[in-house]
Amino acid sequence: QVQLVESGGGLVQAGGSLRLSCAASGSTFSMNAMGWYRQAPGKQRELVATFSSGGSTNYADSVKGRFTISRDNAKNTVYLQMNSLKPEDTAVYYCNAVTRNSARVDVYWGQGTQVTVSS
Repeated sequence: QVQLVESGGGLVQAGGSLRLSCAASGSTFSMNAMGWYRQAPGKQRELVATFSSGGSTNYADSVKGRFTISRDNAKNTVYLQMNSLKPEDTAVYYCNAVTRNSARVDVYWGQGTQVTVSS
């Protein structure tokens, strides 16, 4: 079992920065990938950034050059550094984790953290 706890959301002015944290606990030894998704009111959830066990990253075009995903293996924590924030970044941000044990694959989601960017 994996539990994901997110923090770091809040209110910020356009052009400001926030750092989101996602702390994973439980069977983290089987974690294969982690990432961040976001969902604005009335919109579909979309991928923001992902980080694989192999070290590769993937970013949505809308956040490239502004957001950076990173991890601290000792703390089982994944971060999303968000710079040059825009009002359109306003959404609930969700941490995602995928675990893999042989043929078993499980997907986990955090509770979400609100990010609001004002102009």
